[in-house]
Amino acid sequence: MAQAKASKVEIKQVRSTIKRPYKQKRTIEALGLGKINRTVEKELTPQIAGMISAVQHLIEVKEL
Repeated sequence: MAQAKASKVEIKQVRSTIKRPYKQKRTIEALGLGKINRTVEKELTPQIAGMISAVQHLIEVKEL
């Protein structure tokens, strides 16, 4: 049987991590971001979805 194709998302950091809690800074780093306007492409897993929801006010997410 064919496996379902996993969806991908493009994550772009649009706000700074200055004056943000340590956990939010570490989550941004774990997503592969760290500077404003940096973009990464990730497979949407439950772990990544949780990270996105934790820092949703700092990023923009676009489904591919």
